[in-house]
Amino acid sequence: MPQASFQGLRVLSLESRRANEIAKLIRMYGGEPTVAPALREVPLASNREALDFAASLMRGEFDLVIFLTGSGIRCLMNIVQAEYDRDTFLTALRGVKIASRGPKPSAVLREFHVPVTVTAPEPCTWRELIGAMESEIGQGFNGLRIAIQEYGAPNPDLLAALKGRDCIVTRVPVYQWALPEDLSLLRECIHAIAERRVDVVLFMTAVQVAHLWQVAEQMHCLEEMLDGLNATVVVSIGPSTSEELRRHGVLPDYEPSHPKMGFLVNEAAQRAAKLLEGKRSGHALKKLPPQQVASSSPMARDHAVGKTAYELRHKKKDPTDIEFLHAIGSRMAAADPFHAVLEHIVDFVSTLVMCDSCFIYVLEKDRLVLRASKNPHADIVDHLGLRLGQGITGWVGQHREPVAIAMNALKDPRFKIFKDLPEDLFEAFLSVPILCRGKLVGVINVQHRQPYHHTPREVQMISTIGFLVGGEIEMARLESEKLNLSDQLETRKHVERAKGILQREFGLNEEDAYKTMQKESRQRRKTMRDIAEAIILNEELRRDQSARKQ
Repeated sequence: MPQASFQGLRVLSLESRRANEIAKLIRMYGGEPTVAPALREVPLASNREALDFAASLMRGEFDLVIFLTGSGIRCLMNIVQAEYDRDTFLTALRGVKIASRGPKPSAVLREFHVPVTVTAPEPCTWRELIGAMESEIGQGFNGLRIAIQEYGAPNPDLLAALKGRDCIVTRVPVYQWALPEDLSLLRECIHAIAERRVDVVLFMTAVQVAHLWQVAEQMHCLEEMLDGLNATVVVSIGPSTSEELRRHGVLPDYEPSHPKMGFLVNEAAQRAAKLLEGKRSGHALKKLPPQQVASSSPMARDHAVGKTAYELRHKKKDPTDIEFLHAIGSRMAAADPFHAVLEHIVDFVSTLVMCDSCFIYVLEKDRLVLRASKNPHADIVDHLGLRLGQGITGWVGQHREPVAIAMNALKDPRFKIFKDLPEDLFEAFLSVPILCRGKLVGVINVQHRQPYHHTPREVQMISTIGFLVGGEIEMARLESEKLNLSDQLETRKHVERAKGILQREFGLNEEDAYKTMQKESRQRRKTMRDIAEAIILNEELRRDQSARKQ
């Protein structure tokens, strides 16, 4: 095992709550620390949801409560005991199943003498929590009434996993994350990364990642910061934080063997110098298949950097104005099929804003129908629809104005949740209308899992796409309708001809001939056109055989 030493490297941490502690650790391991808090806890504007949860719990309306953070439990207790009797609440809590996301919430629950039914093992992500619940509770897990104590922002993956098991889920937010009041130090650190005055960056939460990118975008310094990160050792405390980094186009260079601050600093100190030398010398590191990377040891993951952040970024870079107009013009001139047009637009929007989700709704009569999605949703694309005025999307369609929400999109009074869409649980939301000659054609939605500030330029660019592609979508839709109508007419022609054959050969009336074809269609799971073509083909073969015999 190499000696743990940063060897004088400049180490940046974005930690807030334990800032002094991590600075001492970095210094103890021979590093030059800079700590720039990237977030702060702020109270919610209202504690109504937490108090409603407490009242429902004491009425016996929950089967299981999930606690995600120790500090969140203490915060919840402070809120509840200001309104209700503390002992009555704790007695109710002891009467239901309790799931803990790891040792910290479990320790706090023990202080309150609340028994824990399930504890997620390391690395304590939502996946381990769901796996532990399935293991301990079994089939009884499905359909439970569950409350989740949240920490700063909802976890859309956890909420989606519970919804997929038909659980009735109640969110219990107790505080939220916000940017620091004074951003000067964070801005200086972004400049330092861009100018390569930082050698190692330690990320301890996904929110730190989201906030760093948000501030860099506000500074119009994102490209420069990403260039700097490409020559900096990026260390992630665990899978959730690594996933957030990858969403922003950065592959972390290292994860510790345990998702704890002490392991993070110690193991980063052991490997940082070698990793930095490899990144700055430009030597290609050994690539591993994604599945091998996911299951490999921390030592193996040191060398598992496939595409660099630079490569990922330039694959997704913002186009210049000329490139932007040329790409839109090329798409309009291509005359592609309807769904291909929509898929091209989704891809194009996703290159402008690095988002977790992108939807396109198309207006059909008085409903907005989901016609394209960045994420696979084969079961609801072309099926899910909403009325004008329904939800944020319907509001944008009705008023033909963009809406940008940086965080807590679920709390917007216009919001409407759809059972089949995990994206509805995302934090940030941008929705713009698609117009053609002053008429509404559809709506583009862009969503983010973590809080995200959409810059005025981003809103303007996506709105411009909505203006420019409205005519293309309308033409493609009309062409698609024309093809569908032509296909329907051709099908009807084949069905009528097949009916005539059945009537002539078997002495059936028109209604009975049609019902016979319907029955065959259902039994054989074929379309009416397939059945009709088979009848016609059989008739033609029979005639050919008769002609040859003569």
